[in-house]
Amino acid sequence: MARRRKILERTIFPDPKYKSIVLSKFINTVMRKGKKTIAEKIVYGALDLIQERINQEPLEVFIQSLDNVRPLIKVVSRRIGGATYQVPTEVTPKNAQALAFRWIIGNSRKRAEKTMTERLAAELLAAYKKEGASIKKREDTHKMAEANKAFAHFRV
Repeated sequence: MARRRKILERTIFPDPKYKSIVLSKFINTVMRKGKKTIAEKIVYGALDLIQERINQEPLEVFIQSLDNVRPLIKVVSRRIGGATYQVPTEVTPKNAQALAFRWIIGNSRKRAEKTMTERLAAELLAAYKKEGASIKKREDTHKMAEANKAFAHFRV
């Protein structure tokens, strides 16, 4: 973290198809090795598959699935007096969005479908229906925070 001055946040332009900044950030998270056009093809293909499968507005399904995966609290390791405690802390909206992106993309990469487009579409649909690995990850995080709420007084 910079000590001298506040870091200016880059402006992210909305994506060309849906004009959404959140979707643009998601495309940037899917992107590997600077291959943005491939990432766009994967995400737009997944949204088209969602449109075909459930016949709803794909951007609304995407936003709803993100909201379903976004965590409210997480645990942070804190070392106090030689012991390490898992301290539950609230998640900032920006960090919650980043975690939701990472969980959806990571779990879609682990899926068994043939192409990444199909995997991403399936994971987004599972998150939309409040099932699947990403939702399980969120629930596990919340359970861990609930189990360690006795250490909440160690919060910074």
